[in-house]
Amino acid sequence: MKLPARIPRLAATAAALVSLLLAGACAPQTSGTSPKKDEKSGTLRVWLFREVNNTPKERVVDAAVAAFEKRHAGTDVRVEYIPVDIRAQRIKAAFNDPASAPDLVEYGNTDTAGYVKEGGLADIGAEFAAWPDAKDTDPTARASVTVDGKVYGAPLFVGVRALYYRTDVFRELGLPVPRSQQELIATAKRIRQAKPGLYGIAVGGAYTYGALPFIWAHGGELAVARGGSYTSAVDGEAARRGIAAYTSLFGDDNCPAATCASMGGNATVTAFASGKAAMAIGGDFSRAAVEAGTVKGAYAVVPLPGVRPGSVAPAFAGGNNLGVLKSSSHRTLAVDLLKSLAGKATQNELFDAMGFLPTYTDVRAAAAKRQPALQPFIDTLAAGTKFVPASAAWGRLDASLVLPTMFQEIVSGRKDVATAADDAAAKMNAAFASAR
Repeated sequence: MKLPARIPRLAATAAALVSLLLAGACAPQTSGTSPKKDEKSGTLRVWLFREVNNTPKERVVDAAVAAFEKRHAGTDVRVEYIPVDIRAQRIKAAFNDPASAPDLVEYGNTDTAGYVKEGGLADIGAEFAAWPDAKDTDPTARASVTVDGKVYGAPLFVGVRALYYRTDVFRELGLPVPRSQQELIATAKRIRQAKPGLYGIAVGGAYTYGALPFIWAHGGELAVARGGSYTSAVDGEAARRGIAAYTSLFGDDNCPAATCASMGGNATVTAFASGKAAMAIGGDFSRAAVEAGTVKGAYAVVPLPGVRPGSVAPAFAGGNNLGVLKSSSHRTLAVDLLKSLAGKATQNELFDAMGFLPTYTDVRAAAAKRQPALQPFIDTLAAGTKFVPASAAWGRLDASLVLPTMFQEIVSGRKDVATAADDAAAKMNAAFASAR
């Protein structure tokens, strides 16, 4: 999965997946049967996502594939770069038609549970456990390929968000960088008061992955695992405190609800990059957009603060994974190719070529030394990240805007925090129950 270029993939991926899941309710279940053959030569098909600027990615992949083919005589790897906006349809079709399916596929990390339920991905837990590179995988990245204790792929890259702020505005107003969420809220409102033409911090009612760190920092959770399924926890006391903190940023004293309630992540980053906001929550993947904006040279980035001064709020760990299809007749070769494409050496090269943050802690540390501007994001990862429930229901929940609706109902004044959270929890529990 990817965040703006990469992680706004999340919303598009979820929407497409939902339509497929709903269609699946009336269609025959994917058989998910494993092939009897495990051929050690022949053609391997690979589907990877096409990036906005795909050429650097292709160069890295071509080099890894050439090395793989040299190690495995008689193999021919054919890589197809599929458009992001139709990937859900392509992958679903591949699950149902093994003859047209690839052996190896790139997929967004919030789609893991849904694809596992469809019966499309192979469990490669034994191979993953024996793989030397895997021991240095970030725990949250590992969780993104794990469903019910089984491993269905390898993380390819990870993306997180942090706090962008205007150094010129902070300098002019003599403001210190916020060290807690309470200070963040107070600073945003102070900036808005001093400069009414600026949002203190750009926030969005439709910006789920910018809001979640507030819930997590206050000790709340989206859901808890129970009896093989999940139960919503957004109506818990700690989660409500986080919801209240985030929604307190909507109003004329910071980011007017009439404008900001409908804003998503891209809109908040755009507001910052265009000089309309003094702060914003953006990802490592947002740097190119900010650098292309009017604030270039007048901003800095720090980890989003948590509740306790000096702490870091847990960030959502987005990103993409690689998985072997259960229908592959080249399982052993496909797993080895997966290791080549998702291994430390290739992830290091993808970081240099594309800016993809590696999923290995040691490779990330080395990358930060080469590009110091990424240090706040690496520090955020090191402080601990969170992930969405590993349930096939998450795609439906994300696409049906359950959490954005909750935030928007609060900031519009239609519901108080407790009522909106209770209603969101009921919708989440219904979706979790249907996904069992």
